[in-house]
Amino acid sequence: MTLFRIRPIALSCLLAAGLAGSLGVHAEDKARVVILATGGTIAGAGASVANSATYQAAKVPVDKLIAGVPELKNLADVRGDQVFQIASESFTNEHLITLGKRVAALARQADVDGIVITHGTDTLEETAYFLNLVLKTDKPVVVVGSMRPGTAMSADGMLNLYNAVAVAATKDAAGKGVLVTMNDEIHTGRDVSKTVNIKTEAFKSPWGPLGMIVEGKTYWFRAPAKRHTTGTEFDIDKLDKLAPVDIAYGYGNATPTAYKAFAEGGARALIHAGTGNGSVSGAVVPALQELRGKGVQIIRSSRVVGGGFVLRNAEQPDDKYDWVVAHDLNPQKARILASVALTKTSDAKELQRMFMEY
Repeated sequence: MTLFRIRPIALSCLLAAGLAGSLGVHAEDKARVVILATGGTIAGAGASVANSATYQAAKVPVDKLIAGVPELKNLADVRGDQVFQIASESFTNEHLITLGKRVAALARQADVDGIVITHGTDTLEETAYFLNLVLKTDKPVVVVGSMRPGTAMSADGMLNLYNAVAVAATKDAAGKGVLVTMNDEIHTGRDVSKTVNIKTEAFKSPWGPLGMIVEGKTYWFRAPAKRHTTGTEFDIDKLDKLAPVDIAYGYGNATPTAYKAFAEGGARALIHAGTGNGSVSGAVVPALQELRGKGVQIIRSSRVVGGGFVLRNAEQPDDKYDWVVAHDLNPQKARILASVALTKTSDAKELQRMFMEY
């Protein structure tokens, strides 16, 4: 039997080559995730570690956000892009269009497997729902924020961002529409809403989360039931402007003043944030009938927080008045859908179909 001896230097070269090869395979297998930063609390800074509710939003650039979570490199090959640097209450329809087109362009790139969007929490749910309606991709798109700035004690931004990248990097998230990760939970952007303003568990879905993230691993329990992304009839690449839609609040002693002012200002639809089952005050009904006769769409939603939906022809004869009900969408999400839907149709029956399907 012939014995072959490998000199130590040759052995070290072989081991080095093997290690490099294995690292190369690992790098190729690792998901490539782009983080699009828009500002918000997750990029905020307070005067001291004790400031968790008093701070300046949109101060930290995306490169520092990424550098602040070095463990991201264990999840994916990550790169960042600063799209905006604003507090989310200042988001406009134009910002939504710009962001949507940027995400769509990235999703078409072969070197992008998933996309994370850092966002202020005040309108995070609106942006997530908008993207859910208009993006035509099955690649994971995850919107994330934080309730405390990174300078605060027990800041939640680092873990939220880590979890968002973990979700965007997993193939299990593909095809589930635009997602929101907050407080270890995975929500569909269609359902989730901010329900409290000073707790880290601020975001809830009336029908429950889709899953959870624990130590970078995803666990799924349900899937979205409504149409989204690859199943949508809307297309961000064909949208350059959204229809003007405003929200008027229902309450005791309500008057038609706000509804009339919004219509005079050019609103094509009015979202009525009604009490209970989208109820409309008797003092307001005649004005809404008149506005509908002038071509303004009237959409009944509910101001109630926590679940439920507006039933058609309950409280008001919607068929008779040619009104639309928002189903289970809250007023702010109803505005988003109406703004998108009105770019395709002005027919109330078609709008009602869309509100039931999306």
